[in-house]
Amino acid sequence: MRHPHTRTTRTTRTTRRRLAGALTAGLLCTAGLAAPAVAAPAQAPATPALADGLALTPPMGFNNWNSTHCRADFNEAMVKGIADLFVAKGLKNAGYQYVNLDDCWALPDRDANGKLVPDPARFPNGIKAVADYVHAKGLKLGIYTSAGVKTCNSAGFPGALGHEYSDARQFADWGVDYLKYDNCNNLGVDAKQRYRTMRDALKATGRPIVYSICEWGENKPWEWAADVGHLWRTTGDISDNWGSMVSILKQNLPLAPNAGPGHWNDPDMLEVGNGGMTDTEYRSHFSLWSVMAAPLLIGTDLRKATQATFDILDNKEVIAVDQDPLGKQGTVVSSAGGRWVIAKELKDGSRAVALFNESGTAQRIATTATAVGLPGAPAYTLRDLWRHSGSNTAGTIAATVPAHGTVLLRVAADRRWAAYPPAAELGLDGSPLLEAATPATLTGTVTDLGRTPARGVSVSLTAPDGWTVRPTTATTAAALATGRTLRTEWNVTAPAGTPTGSYDLTLRARYRSPSGQRVTAALPLTASVVVRPPAGTSYLSDLPWLSTTNGWGPVERDTSNGENAAGDGHPITVGGAVYAKGLGVHAESAVEFYTGGRCSTVTARVGLDDETGTRGTVAFEILADGRKAASTGVLTHATPAQAMSADVTGAQVVRLVVTDGGDGIDYDHADWADAKLTC
Repeated sequence: MRHPHTRTTRTTRTTRRRLAGALTAGLLCTAGLAAPAVAAPAQAPATPALADGLALTPPMGFNNWNSTHCRADFNEAMVKGIADLFVAKGLKNAGYQYVNLDDCWALPDRDANGKLVPDPARFPNGIKAVADYVHAKGLKLGIYTSAGVKTCNSAGFPGALGHEYSDARQFADWGVDYLKYDNCNNLGVDAKQRYRTMRDALKATGRPIVYSICEWGENKPWEWAADVGHLWRTTGDISDNWGSMVSILKQNLPLAPNAGPGHWNDPDMLEVGNGGMTDTEYRSHFSLWSVMAAPLLIGTDLRKATQATFDILDNKEVIAVDQDPLGKQGTVVSSAGGRWVIAKELKDGSRAVALFNESGTAQRIATTATAVGLPGAPAYTLRDLWRHSGSNTAGTIAATVPAHGTVLLRVAADRRWAAYPPAAELGLDGSPLLEAATPATLTGTVTDLGRTPARGVSVSLTAPDGWTVRPTTATTAAALATGRTLRTEWNVTAPAGTPTGSYDLTLRARYRSPSGQRVTAALPLTASVVVRPPAGTSYLSDLPWLSTTNGWGPVERDTSNGENAAGDGHPITVGGAVYAKGLGVHAESAVEFYTGGRCSTVTARVGLDDETGTRGTVAFEILADGRKAASTGVLTHATPAQAMSADVTGAQVVRLVVTDGGDGIDYDHADWADAKLTC
C-alpha cells in the first residue's frame, strides 16, 4: 500500500503500514484490505457529473499538517494568523483562498447525540467562529475527517464512516467550504461506496463544498472518481525531502489524461518552506506542481516563513500556469538521464515548458517548439517565469539547468517575437570537481538561440574570493548569428587549503539586440572542491560523499535508514546477518563519491533491511561516470544479500543507486552493507 496519512514519527508510520492488513476498527490503518477496483486502462473521463461549478481550476490555499502535525501549535490562533497573512502578504490576491484544518481538530469522542465536538483547547470558540473569521477576510475554510471509523491519528479521533450525513450537516452548518476525506480505519469497506456516500451527504446539505478524496491512489480513483470528488490523491503522503517529492512527481505525471476542470489529480500538499529542501528544490517543487495542474495547498507555517518562501509561493506567473482555465495537466515530452521536459497546453495556445534537472549536477536540457506542440512559425517568444524576462527563439528551447533545478518557460508562436531580444543559452563544459591548488580547465559557452543576432557579446566567469580565474581564449564577439556560439576557455584554481565542499561560480554574458536592448544573462553553477581518495581499500561509509538523495530521511552511515532525522537507524541487517559497516538508504536513492580516475573496484553486499519484514522491492546499480558498471535486478526480502562488484577504473565519479523495483517506495529500506572502494 502507499504511505497512509503520514504521522510525526517513524514508529507511528511504520506501525501503521504493518497493521494495514488487519480488519479490526481499533487498528490504525486498514485501508490496505480494500480490494483494488478492476478497471480499464486509464483514459480521460467524460465531463464529471459533479458539474457544480466548483474547483474549475485546482484549489489553492493552506493546510496545517505538513508543518504542525498534531502538535499543540495547531489551534485557532494559528488558523486566524494564516488567514491574516493571506491578506497581508498578498497571497489572497495571488489566488489562495482555502484555509484548511487537518486531523486533530476534534475531541476523541462524539457527544451524546453522536455529534462531532471541536477540541475546546485548540478551538475554544468552535469551528463556526473560525469559519466566520476566515469568511470575513474573503477566504474559505476547510476541514478534515476520514472515510473510516477513526481518523489516521493514533489518538483515535472519530471518522465519518456510518455518520456521513450527520457530519456533513455539521460541516455545512459551521460554514465549511472544503472537505479532505482520508482513508484510515475503513474496515475494508469498498472505497467507491465510502466516498460516494460522503459525496451524496455533502450534496444533501445544499452548501457548495469542495470534496477532496484522500484515498492515496489505493483504488485508482482517477479511473472512477470524476463524478465523486473534485480532486483525488494519487499517491501516498509527501515528505519534506527531494526523494519523496520526485517519487510522487513520477507517480502523478502519467495520470495527465484524467485531470481537468472540476476533477484534479492531487499529488499532495506543498512542502515549500519547511526546511528539508533547498530553495532551488522548492522552486522545482512549486514549478512541477503548477505544470501538473495540481492543487496548491501551502504546507508551511507562514508565520515563520522566510521572504524566499513567500517569493516562491507568490510567483503569480507560475501560479497562472497552474490556474490556466483550459485545465490541462502537463505531459512528459522527454526524460532521458534525469533531464525532464514537461509541457502543458494553455488556453491562449501557448505552452508552459518545464526543463527539470533531476540529477545532482548541472545539465543541458533541450527541446523544440514543435516537440512541445506549438505550430510552425518563423520564431517564438520565450517568457522565463522565474526571472520574469522575455526573449525570442528560432525554435530551440534549451538551458543549462542547475542540479535539482527547474527552468519554467511560457512559449508562444507570437507575431510580436521581434520586439524581444534573442535568447542566449549559457553553458559550462568540463568537470566541476576541483582538487585544491590544481588548475582545472572549464569552457564557457554562449549560444544565440534567437531568430535575431546578439551583438557586442562579452562573457565573464566569477568564483569565490581568492580563487584564480583566467581566460585563455577570447571573451568577446562582435555578433552571434542564430545558432552560433562563443566558446571561452577558463583556467580555474581553488587556493591550497580550500576546504572540501560546494562553491558558487557564475557565468555571465552581456549583449545587445538589433534594436539596442541591453541584456545580461547569468548562469549560476556549483563547483565542488574534492580530495583524492586514499590508496588501498576503504569503507565507503568512512569517505566523504559528493551528494545524496533519499526517499525518506537522510542516507545513514553504518546504520539502516530510519526515515526521519540523521542517526535514527538500527544496525544494518540483511537476511539475518548483521553488518557493522555500510550505507543505509531508502529508495529512490543515490549516493555519489569522487574517485578522481584513481580507483578500480567497488564491492558491497546488498539487499533489503530486515527491519521492514517481508515487504519492499528494490534494485541496486553502480554507475561509473554515468556508465552502468553493475546491477542486481529487482530484489525482495526472499532474496539473500547479493554480492556486488563493479569495475570503476578511470571513473571520476561513482554513483550508488537504489530504485524502487517498480512498485513505489514503501518499505524500501535498502542497505549497501560492507561497501568498499579500492584505489
